[in-house]
Amino acid sequence: MAMKIRLARGGSKKRPHYAIVATDSRMPRDGRFLEKLGTYNPLLPKDSEDRVKMDMERVQHWLDQGAQPTDRIARFLEAAGVKEKAERKNMKKAEPGDKAKKRAEEKAAKAAPAEAPADEAAE
Repeated sequence: MAMKIRLARGGSKKRPHYAIVATDSRMPRDGRFLEKLGTYNPLLPKDSEDRVKMDMERVQHWLDQGAQPTDRIARFLEAAGVKEKAERKNMKKAEPGDKAKKRAEEKAAKAAPAEAPADEAAE
């Protein structure tokens, strides 16, 4: 059985509240789980101690059993000092697309000749 430690969403529309659960990876996000390990309330301030609550003994038990934490849970565990900080992949999401790069190059090419005569006229 492929075990995961992940978030199960609760709360109403626009007011999320998550349970940190140990579950089989084949189960739905908010579906059946084996054990509730804690809670996460993203609406609370980041420095609030009630924002993330976890039963660290049980989390460690499931990690020892081979459960894989999701990315968000891994960050929580890193903040708690249970797991060493992993190097993350740079997905280049902030990099502009091909068309945007071409537009920027064309704009720079147009701007370069326009600046050259202005420099010569000033001299």
